[in-house]
Amino acid sequence: MKVKRNTLLLACLVWSAAGFNILRIGLMSYSAYRTVLNGLLSILVFGVFQKFIFGKLVKKHTARIHSYEEERHFFLKFFDGKAFAIMAVMMTGGIGLRASGLAPERFIAVFYTGLGAALLLAGLLFGRNFGRAVLAAATVPNGTAHKGG
Repeated sequence: MKVKRNTLLLACLVWSAAGFNILRIGLMSYSAYRTVLNGLLSILVFGVFQKFIFGKLVKKHTARIHSYEEERHFFLKFFDGKAFAIMAVMMTGGIGLRASGLAPERFIAVFYTGLGAALLLAGLLFGRNFGRAVLAAATVPNGTAHKGG
């Protein structure tokens, strides 16, 4: 399947769906563990993942997508190989942790809430970047494509 530069929109939808699901799992586990410390730990997890992983990933992939010369390209190009590997490891590890019972429910609540919020924000940032690209393309005279970041 080929799509136009809606690749940022696809990234928005995929990352937002993943983030929403992980956040939902964390929040469903949180009711018995609502304390100030756990809230602060969730905020810390969110901050670490957003600053050091997902914030950088959004910038990197947005720049890569904008750099494509061709107008139409394979729809899975919103990720590179490394990003697919990160997603696969995270999904496998998360499913494995929950299924094995190795991670206590408190960990699931605190960690998944922070991680899910960071993933959801990454998706929303891809959506913001898509919106900016659409607006920029609409303001370029003569219908030429926007290639900037």
